[in-house]
Amino acid sequence: MRFLAVHDRFRRVAAPAARAAATTVACAMALAGCGSVSATGGAAGTGSSPAPAGTGATGGAASAACAASQLKVGLTHTGALGGQAGGYLRFTNQGTTACQMDGWPVVVALTASGQATALKHAQSTMYGAWHVPSPLPWVRLAPGDSAYAVVAADDQPAGTAACSARYVRLRVGPPGSAADVVVSAWLPGAGSYLPACPSAAGAPTGEISAITPLSGLPH
Repeated sequence: MRFLAVHDRFRRVAAPAARAAATTVACAMALAGCGSVSATGGAAGTGSSPAPAGTGATGGAASAACAASQLKVGLTHTGALGGQAGGYLRFTNQGTTACQMDGWPVVVALTASGQATALKHAQSTMYGAWHVPSPLPWVRLAPGDSAYAVVAADDQPAGTAACSARYVRLRVGPPGSAADVVVSAWLPGAGSYLPACPSAAGAPTGEISAITPLSGLPH
């Protein structure tokens, strides 16, 4: 099964924070372009601001920010690992022109009763072995290309706290967009909806990574 292959790949990703730190050091010693990769694997812009006019992820002109109306959003690469369950939110450009994404999507998790919880900005995730880069990359999406963000939450209660009702839907807004779309929070690889287990302090553990190309994640 595809999930088992992804899960096995995750098992081989050891000490993600240490590896990310090593990558950061390597980037600091290299050229500025080390900070990001385009959706198709080519060089991309760096930082969380659009590239200057005349430049872009693949050497073309800078693109406008991706609007919610031109993106198809859904969960993929779902499963559970190391006390977290989650998946990759995939943003696919279904428009006819290129656009770009950078920064954190705005994601609100919803229970069946409608209780809403805003997912916090992750600095690192066990699921997906993601660690926040500096600077954040921007990803240029040609029509048909996709960018990703990791959604994860603890799937076991901390201490004596009980897990709340699971999240069944996600309201997702692309970075910088006032509009959003609603997608299912079902995780086929975990056989459940996104968990809503609290931390030891009683805080929600649901989190979202910044936008990244698939090449920046195990898959």
